[in-house]
Amino acid sequence: MKISIFGTGYVGLVTGVVFAEMGNEVICVDVDAQKVAQLKDGKSPIYEPGLDSLLISNIKAGRLQFTTDSATAIRKSELLFIAVGTPPSEDGSADLTHVLKVAETIAENMDSYKVIVNKSTVPVGTFGKVKNKIQTVLKKRNVTVEFDVCSNPEFLREGVAIEDSLRPSRVVIGVESDKAAQLMKSLYEPFVKNGNPIFVMDPASSEMTKYAANSMLAAKISIMNEFSRVCEKVGADIELVRRGIAADPRIGPHFIYAGVGYGGSCFPKDVQALIRIGREVDEELEILEAVESVNQLQRERFFNKIKNQFSDLKGKSIALWGVAFKPGTDDIREAPAIYLLQKLLAAGAKVKAFDPVATHVAKAAFPNENNLEFVPEQYDALKNADALVIVTEWTFFKEPDFDRIKAEMKTPIVFDGRNLYSPARLKAQGIQYTSIGRP
Repeated sequence: MKISIFGTGYVGLVTGVVFAEMGNEVICVDVDAQKVAQLKDGKSPIYEPGLDSLLISNIKAGRLQFTTDSATAIRKSELLFIAVGTPPSEDGSADLTHVLKVAETIAENMDSYKVIVNKSTVPVGTFGKVKNKIQTVLKKRNVTVEFDVCSNPEFLREGVAIEDSLRPSRVVIGVESDKAAQLMKSLYEPFVKNGNPIFVMDPASSEMTKYAANSMLAAKISIMNEFSRVCEKVGADIELVRRGIAADPRIGPHFIYAGVGYGGSCFPKDVQALIRIGREVDEELEILEAVESVNQLQRERFFNKIKNQFSDLKGKSIALWGVAFKPGTDDIREAPAIYLLQKLLAAGAKVKAFDPVATHVAKAAFPNENNLEFVPEQYDALKNADALVIVTEWTFFKEPDFDRIKAEMKTPIVFDGRNLYSPARLKAQGIQYTSIGRP
């Protein structure tokens, strides 16, 4: 199939590369000429395991192109995917400016049947807004061109986005016409040879499915964090509690780890957006409001644990492991580590931070901070540190050299925001250890 994708962020770029890998002819469009030039050279602007090799191989095979020329991309393709950002507005609602601008551009240039596919995460009702925008522009052009609009939400997990794209757990398609449904099913059938379902539904239900899925996962994280607070007060161990409830198939083992809370580009934004959607239809989503509140509180409580260890953080040297919001990505959007860095620096601490892939992005977020240093190796952060703070659960943090940790630090104190270690083991090592929800 001939496909154009507008937007080369996490969703657009991964989607385009994977569609090309399946043999489709893909054109990725972006307004950033510098970014397009970088991509043409086979250099990804984001870190995602496995992405670089697929990017290069599909460019060489001629299946994947990058351009700023929207008009040509529109005319050459039948399926046009919108995968631009929908950042939260001040009131928490999703900003559809970029989505509707792409829809307008498509309508200005389309001259034959197109399926306009919304891949961006958007509020319920965006399908109609995109459709109306295209109809309005076509009317101004005084032309009649057949088209369909489709909602096709993404369910990618950063860090395993290639795997999720190649073998999706499900594909959700929201359409009004059988013609568009058949085209979309033909596109995705090679991806679900393992028997995973393709759900064809009405557009509003497909848009709601995305928000409901992310909000449900965020709720699981927040309720575990609430449990962890009670565990600390009653002497229970949240890790043992987690194992006990995970064995129940109705609950399962996923997204029930206590920690410093969720972050990233999806959960915070989507929870806020769904709360806003509820208010617009006079429905207060009280559980989701609590989910958001608990997530913020968990960060604050973790910082307070660090602050309460010292009479004053001013001048204290803090080592911080992990800046990305999760392992396997360089994304720092809404990352708990960024919140903690801001609070530590505001309290006068000096921070040495390490992350294997997110350093360049984090440096840009703190351009003129004299008390923050990003170091190239994880143990470089420890020299003469008063405390080590662990925020991202990168795999190689799970079995560090505890003797070296103790030897390098001024005082062997560890604050573990991901419950990576055994409290008994660190006590035996002579390391003071504070984690989440454990005695």
